[in-house]
Amino acid sequence: MINTNISLEQLNTMSNNNMVGHIGIEFTEVTPDYICAKMPVDNRTKQPMGLLHGGASVVLAESLGSIASFLSLENPEKQAAVGVEINANHLKSAQDGFVYAKCTPLKIGRSMHIWDIKITNENGDLVCVSRLTTAIIEKR
Repeated sequence: MINTNISLEQLNTMSNNNMVGHIGIEFTEVTPDYICAKMPVDNRTKQPMGLLHGGASVVLAESLGSIASFLSLENPEKQAAVGVEINANHLKSAQDGFVYAKCTPLKIGRSMHIWDIKITNENGDLVCVSRLTTAIIEKR
């Protein structure tokens, strides 16, 4: 279950001065069952042909899954979630506006979390589906 004791303002502040903030990802909803964010389709996230860059979709997916894992840790003072595998299927192009991502758990275990991330365009069409696996490790 995702810890909802953190505010959207706190989540979005964590994004300052790193890739998440640089490409304009904004967290929009956190519930015990899922976390959501949006990302602009603009000069920061497009490839040279003017379409949403697949790598930007993967950054959005991994950012959501990593934060969801962090919020699902039993003891965040002693544990960390680290990405070990991500895959993505790019299903439809996007040229402008925003894309929206929803991240839900497939498994939240003691040593591994697996997340399903669906990215849609402004019409609700699937743009990308992704799966992220994070390992839960003890902090050094």
